Amino acid sequence: MAQVLRHLPPADDPRVLVAALTRDDAAVFRTSDDRAIVATLDFFTPIVDDPYSFGAIAAANALSDLYAMGATPLFALNIVAWPVEPGISELLGPAIQGAVDKAREAGAFILGGHSIDDREPKLGMVAVGEVHPDRVITNAGARPGDRLVLTKPVGTGILSTALKQGIITEEAMASAIESMTTLNAGAMRAMRDVGRGVHAATDVTGFGLMGHVHNMLAASGVGGRLFANAIPRFEGVADLIIQGTVPGGTKRNLQAAEEYARWEKELSQTTRSLLCDAQTSGGLLIAVEADRTEALLRALREHRTPAASVVGEIVEDASSSLEVVDGPA
Repeated sequence: MAQVLRHLPPADDPRVLVAALTRDDAAVFRTSDDRAIVATLDFFTPIVDDPYSFGAIAAANALSDLYAMGATPLFALNIVAWPVEPGISELLGPAIQGAVDKAREAGAFILGGHSIDDREPKLGMVAVGEVHPDRVITNAGARPGDRLVLTKPVGTGILSTALKQGIITEEAMASAIESMTTLNAGAMRAMRDVGRGVHAATDVTGFGLMGHVHNMLAASGVGGRLFANAIPRFEGVADLIIQGTVPGGTKRNLQAAEEYARWEKELSQTTRSLLCDAQTSGGLLIAVEADRTEALLRALREHRTPAASVVGEIVEDASSSLEVVDGPA
């Protein structure tokens, strides 16, 4: 990612509120004193067998970037790369329908898109939303003393790899599919309920929990501490890691983490892999003022998010290092 971003020219227009520099979830462009447009895009190959579920997951995943910034979705454009061959091309219809239904649930419209013939199916979308310029939530505002709250369990990368390898069935990962198709709208509303007590947020996707925490720390100029035993995870993922079911993205995340992470020596390789697992349509990671943490947790439960767990804290550390311990002191 860094190799790609270095080719982009810096955005020096005052209307650009958020660009690629902080590796945030979406771009933000102010159009007036009280309105900013938030835009993102994401697409990937199938991670489940059912095409309708794949489409719904792809839509929820793209829309998640808007929610992480505090934005309300407006519309989307589909990105489709799909084989034009019998037996596979027919699956595109259910996949698109899954995306349409999920966008409709978010109150957004899919207004078009672009498709190409490709040997390997890929689906995603450009998602566009809006937010008041004064209410944009970025990954760059975390402050020492903040608590880190996570709104979905981790482990979807492990489970989807096990599914592809035939180790588990789609029924066995039903809870993960339900989580991945759950919009982060409830988590965004909970952040709005708490208001200015929320200092930063990001959604947890391909870089894994560790990578996204690290991006938040680097953007904010602070350090962090994660509590491994407090991080919610899907049932069975630890056993799958022990069996060797670890995707390539997770392995790359784990390797990258060695540059910035300080692991408590008692933490197992299984735990380290889980915290680096590359997620799809994961939850929001929220940095909230300590005395507003309980209010945020209550709001998350009221909005029925898949999880509402305090998983770490922000500390003062200009090097932006990340300490991982078994649990809070």
